[in-house]
Amino acid sequence: MICRTSEISKQDGKEVTIRGWVYRQRILGDNVFLVIRDAFGIAQCVIKKDAVGEKMHKEASEIFIESSVVVSGTVKKDERAPGGAEIKATKLEVISRGEAFPIQKDLSEEYLLDVRHLWLRSRNMNLIMRARHHIVNYLREWLDSKEFFEIAPPMLTKAGGEGGADMFELEYFGDTASLTQSSQLYGEAMIFSLEKVYTLAPSFRAEKSRTRRHLTEFWHLEPEMAWHGQKENEEVQEQLLSYAIGKMVENHSDLLQGLGQDVEKMKKVKPPFARIMYDDAVEKVNELGGKMKHGNDPGTEDELLLAGAFDKPVFVKNYPKEIKAFYMREDPDHPGTVLNADLLVPGVGEIIGGSERIWDYNELMERMNQSKMNIKTYQWYIDLRKYGSVPHSGFGLGIERFIRYILNVEHIRDTIPFPRTMSRLEP
Repeated sequence: MICRTSEISKQDGKEVTIRGWVYRQRILGDNVFLVIRDAFGIAQCVIKKDAVGEKMHKEASEIFIESSVVVSGTVKKDERAPGGAEIKATKLEVISRGEAFPIQKDLSEEYLLDVRHLWLRSRNMNLIMRARHHIVNYLREWLDSKEFFEIAPPMLTKAGGEGGADMFELEYFGDTASLTQSSQLYGEAMIFSLEKVYTLAPSFRAEKSRTRRHLTEFWHLEPEMAWHGQKENEEVQEQLLSYAIGKMVENHSDLLQGLGQDVEKMKKVKPPFARIMYDDAVEKVNELGGKMKHGNDPGTEDELLLAGAFDKPVFVKNYPKEIKAFYMREDPDHPGTVLNADLLVPGVGEIIGGSERIWDYNELMERMNQSKMNIKTYQWYIDLRKYGSVPHSGFGLGIERFIRYILNVEHIRDTIPFPRTMSRLEP
């Protein structure tokens, strides 16, 4: 019977076969102890010469870390072994002995990034990538349950979601195109057909930022919703995030604990989240020792100070109109500010930016002219306000930042298999 390593402890006394890679090796007399890893965990096998024969015993003694193997034998409970059981091997088949594995202890972060294609095999990266899979699935699960439709936006565009700044430009058959900053504008086009939609796709930002929370290529979850104002927009965000976190706590607390996350702290992340107006946020940051100026977007340190004052996520609302994107609707009750909110979380800072979109044609044209935008490039977007426009809102969630928050990961580059930063384009 072929077993996963995670199932071994339930197979006491049974004959099993596991397939995987050598994670650890230890020789004690005539016994060779091999710890084998697969996608789901690790299991210890003891290779005794009198049980497997001299040839197999010699292969086990000389095997390299990360050699691929198939091991068969009888399971025996042993509290000293990983998972509380080990396999008394009767057969060892070395599929690929390979070469000496180049990753050892105490290597630099830069070297581990150079050999990222190999470092992904580490137990820590295994836990993160498994958790990432589940987190994304739970986000999709909630959206599907609320009748959102997933759409497929283009990655090549002429229109920048943030007004054209920080875009990667490329030659496109004699014309100029850019890698998308955001799929939001295309999501807005789709709400007039499907009402509630979302995209889950890469976004690209040519920001010259060297921080623990910036990537030049990241995965972006962007819902857009017809008939939703900013209040409803914030409520969707609360419910979506708390659902995904709750499911991780309920079904995958072993992954959270394995990565050092406080599961009890995660259990407290439930609606309602705190809300604070931008003006009050500036004052709060400075009370906490920051030096934030009114009229500026908060920097990373400002966000960390503010988010750290709360035990769960906090919305910062109604930023000054001048520092936010052209598509954000001005708040009629607070002129000079927009109907928006950034969601900040402790230890990371901003993970979501969202707003009510300008849905009136005249208001959009006035804002775009004030921002000195290329009207021709955005003509298709402007058309949306001419034919049956409705109030609507949306937001963008940075998947890697959200993962970093849930899993207590120190650097954002470890939340994605092959990170792209200012200095990293390989492997």
